[in-house]
Amino acid sequence: MRKIFLWAAQLLFLFAAIGWLQEVDFIWKIGLVLGFSSLAIGVGAIKVLSNYQYTFWIIAAVAAGLIYPQTFLHIGSIDLRNKWLILSIIQLVMFGMGTQMSVKDFTGIRKSGKGVLIGLLGHFTIMPIMGFIIAKTFHFEPEIAAGIILIGSCSSGLASNVMTYIAKGNLVLSVTVTAISTLAAPIMTPFLMKIFAGTLVEVKFFNMMMEIIKIVLVPLAAAMVHDLLKTYGASARKRITIATAFSAFWLLLIVFFSSSIALEKDSIPALLIEIFSFLCGAILVGYLYHLLYKAYPKIDQLMPYFSMFGIIYFTLVTTAAGRDHLIEIGFLLFIASVLHNGAGYFFGYWLSRFSGLDKNSSRTIAFEVGLQNGGMASGLAGAMGKLATVGLASAVFSPWMNVSGSLLANYCRKKVDKEIED
Repeated sequence: MRKIFLWAAQLLFLFAAIGWLQEVDFIWKIGLVLGFSSLAIGVGAIKVLSNYQYTFWIIAAVAAGLIYPQTFLHIGSIDLRNKWLILSIIQLVMFGMGTQMSVKDFTGIRKSGKGVLIGLLGHFTIMPIMGFIIAKTFHFEPEIAAGIILIGSCSSGLASNVMTYIAKGNLVLSVTVTAISTLAAPIMTPFLMKIFAGTLVEVKFFNMMMEIIKIVLVPLAAAMVHDLLKTYGASARKRITIATAFSAFWLLLIVFFSSSIALEKDSIPALLIEIFSFLCGAILVGYLYHLLYKAYPKIDQLMPYFSMFGIIYFTLVTTAAGRDHLIEIGFLLFIASVLHNGAGYFFGYWLSRFSGLDKNSSRTIAFEVGLQNGGMASGLAGAMGKLATVGLASAVFSPWMNVSGSLLANYCRKKVDKEIED
């Protein structure tokens, strides 16, 4: 079946070329979009390219967003850039990633303390500083520059764990750095943005911290509730059941009495109540998801695909919203992504080597430093209402990180195999 799509892609690209030569817009536009979509399915039939299938879907999303921008900004009366829609989808993305983690991942610092500290130091210094330098060097407009700094200030994502696994790196160290950097993000990301991007865009530290908690920690908490119910004993299940009942009661109170609570919208008490309600929602969702898992155990294996869908959605909508900017500076943004990503790998590795870590752990830290959480950056840009500008960097950086990470991981895997043979 995939081979059929591969052949169809070639015919569709030919169809698009004919349409372009004949100056028939409809033909070349639809030919390109369908061609890239068919190619994304068809590359699965090519062994060398099968690992890049997700990246080809990202490319298809970029093509669709550039060619049909208005189509992917609204569906009927629904604005696809709506803040709550973006929040819901990014939470789905993070929850899907969270189901691939466990509570034990957050305790790995006891085994890999030095490596974790070096990874966190590298991650929250090298990447935001390089983002700032690159943004200033290329003279990007303020909001585009802020987006580059933003992606450099986010935590690492699960992509680094996947690449470490492929590279036969120190997986325990990788997972622990990802977990701890994610927990540190609500403080570190607003702090770094305030320092490096405070003159470019308005950065409200507390508000950004609250958004990161909603975007990252709330769905992660829901996934951990599921993990506790799945792997721990009756005592843990009893406590979570009580917490779930309380959460449901609290949310009902909020639904029925929120209109009678007179609080200023962005006041600290209002934000704290909102965050507490989100956390109660996380407990409830985690519990309900676990019930679904018991009925259909394979759902954990499907969740990463929902995460991938969410990131493709962000790429599509961000590209459509920022089409004019992307056409104007897309190539420069791509060069910036290559430099930023490469600096993360290079400095992450050598910082680790100079700090006394072995080669394998240093390669692991290189992935942790070089690969950022693009989904988190997109979600924050959406929450700021600046998806078309601040969010543009993550739409360009994320696909390249997947490509470069895969290439580097396979290179490192060969190096490890050769070291074992020697």
